[in-house]
Amino acid sequence: MPRIASLLLTLALATTSLAQQQADPWWKHAVIYEIYPRSFQDSTGDGIGDINGITSRLDYLKDLGIDAIWITPMYPSPGVDYGYDISDYTAIDPEYGTMTDFDHLVAEAKKRNIRVIMDYVINHTSDQHPWFKESRSSRTNPKRNWYIWHDGKTLDTPPNNWQSWFGHSAWTLDAKTKQYYYHYFYTQQPDLNWRNPEVHTAMEDVLRFWMKHGVSGFRIDAASRLFEDPNLHDDPYLPGTNAYGDRNIEHKYTDNSPEVHNVLKEVRSVVDKFPGDPVLITEADEPNIQELTKLYGDNNNEVQLPMDFQIADVNKLSATEFRRLFNEVDRNTAHGQPQFFFSNHDQRRQWDRYGDGVHNDRIAKLMATLLLTTRGTPQMYYGEELGMRTTDPARIEDVHDPIGKLGWPKEKGRDGERTPMQWTASTGAGFTSSTKSWLPIPSSAATYNLQQEKQDPDSIFNTYRRLIDLRKSEPALRDGTYQAINEEDPNVFAYLRKSNNSTILIALNMSAEPRTITLNINGNDTHPSTIKPLYSSPTYETKTTSLNHLTLAPFGVLVATVK
Repeated sequence: MPRIASLLLTLALATTSLAQQQADPWWKHAVIYEIYPRSFQDSTGDGIGDINGITSRLDYLKDLGIDAIWITPMYPSPGVDYGYDISDYTAIDPEYGTMTDFDHLVAEAKKRNIRVIMDYVINHTSDQHPWFKESRSSRTNPKRNWYIWHDGKTLDTPPNNWQSWFGHSAWTLDAKTKQYYYHYFYTQQPDLNWRNPEVHTAMEDVLRFWMKHGVSGFRIDAASRLFEDPNLHDDPYLPGTNAYGDRNIEHKYTDNSPEVHNVLKEVRSVVDKFPGDPVLITEADEPNIQELTKLYGDNNNEVQLPMDFQIADVNKLSATEFRRLFNEVDRNTAHGQPQFFFSNHDQRRQWDRYGDGVHNDRIAKLMATLLLTTRGTPQMYYGEELGMRTTDPARIEDVHDPIGKLGWPKEKGRDGERTPMQWTASTGAGFTSSTKSWLPIPSSAATYNLQQEKQDPDSIFNTYRRLIDLRKSEPALRDGTYQAINEEDPNVFAYLRKSNNSTILIALNMSAEPRTITLNINGNDTHPSTIKPLYSSPTYETKTTSLNHLTLAPFGVLVATVK
C-alpha cells in the first residue's frame, strides 16, 4: 500500500506540473535563440546568410532544444547599420530572399514547434525611407513632423550638445531646408517623432502586418530612446572623452522618458489582439532594477521579457555581484518573468568578456549553466553553444561596421561578434560555398565547430544540449522557484530551484582556485542532505554525495538533485 500511495502522489504531482505548463504562456518556458541572418547560413553561395539558409538549419535548432528564434532585421535597408536602418518595414530585403521565403520559414518552424520573433526597430528609420524623403523635402510637407526637426542656434551650430551613440553630434543639417534633424544613432538613421499620433498609427500597422504573417512576437529595439526633451536642454558633460574623441556625456534628456511606457502599452495592446500569446522582448539597458521593473507595466501590460543588461554586462566572474543581481530581478515588484542573456550582435561574445585565457572552455560551460538553470527565460546568441569567440578585424581596411571605422583603433566596431556560424572545419565553415564570406571565417573554426563538437561528449555544444534538456525535463528547473544559498561566499554562487517535492542545487565556482564548501540546505546540520549529480564540469562522481564537504574545481560547476 505505501508503494501505491507513493506512485499516486508522484502521478498527482506530475499531473499538476503538466497542467501548470499548459496554463503558462509558451514564452515562460522557452529557450530563445538570436540569429544574425547575414552570418547564420548562406544558401545561394554569395557569402551572405539568408532566409532559406535559416530554414535549412531548423532541424539543428530543434535538436538543440530551441523554442523560438529572434531574427535581427531582414527588411529592405541601405545597410549602413546592417539592417537597423530600415527603408521599408513591410518587406524582405532581396539580399535575404523573398516574402514567400519568409512565409515558408515560419511554416517550417511551426512544424517543429519553433516560433519566429521579428526585430521591431521603433526609434528610427533609414534616411532612404519614403517617410523621411517626404519629411525632408520641405518644411511644409505633411510628413515633416514625423521626424525631429529644429533650427540650429545658428546655421552652422546645432540646436544643442546632444551626441549620437555612435559618435559626434546627434544633429545633422539638411542643406535644402536649412534645419537640423535629430538622430540618436547614425546620421542615416533619423529618429521618428513619437509625439505625432500619425507615427503611432503607421508603426502599429507594421505590427499587424507581421503578426498576420505568423510571427509570434517582437524584440523592440532601442525602446528607451523614443522621446527627447522638447525644450532641448543640453545634456550634462562627464569627465574624459570617448573612443570617437567627443567629451563624455550623460544622456539625461534623450533617454528613459516616462512617455516610453505609453508606447509600450500601445504595442502590447496591438499584439494581444492576436492569438497564441505573442511576446514582446525589449532592449532594456536600464540602469537599475527599479527602471527595469517599470517595463513590465502597471499590471504586466507592457513587456513580458525586458532584456536584463545589468546581468549581461557584469563582465567579470563575481559570485557576489551575480548573486545580488539575480536576487534583485527574481524579487522584482512587478512579479515579472526575468529574461537573461550574455551575448548578442552588439556585444563582444561572452568567451572574451568572462574568459581568463586559460580556462575559457570551462568558463563557457559555467556561463551556460548560469544562463540555463536560473528562473527566467534564457536567450542565446548563435554560435555561443559552440564557444565562438569575438574575432575583430586586423586592419581598419577590413572593418564593415561604421563605428569601427570612426573609432579605430580604440573602437573596432561590432564585426567581431558577427562572424559566420562555424558548422564545420572546412574552408567556408559549412556556412557558405563561396570562396569569400561577407566577414572572414575565424581561424578558431578549425577547432570550435559543430561537426567536431557533436562527437565530443564533453564539448561546449554538448554542455548546452544537456543543460537545455535538463531545463525541459526537470520540473524544478522548468517551473521552480529560485533561492540563493551560502550568500556570504565570495567565490561560489550557489542556489536552489524548487518545485513541489523536487529540489535541484546549482553551484558555480567563479574563481581560479578549487573551493570546498559546506551547503546547509535544510537548516539542520544533524541531518545533512545528499545530492546526486545531473551535470558537472569537470565531470563529477555520479554517486550520491554528502553536502558537508563539497569540492568544486577551478571554475567548476555542479547541477544536482537534492535528497
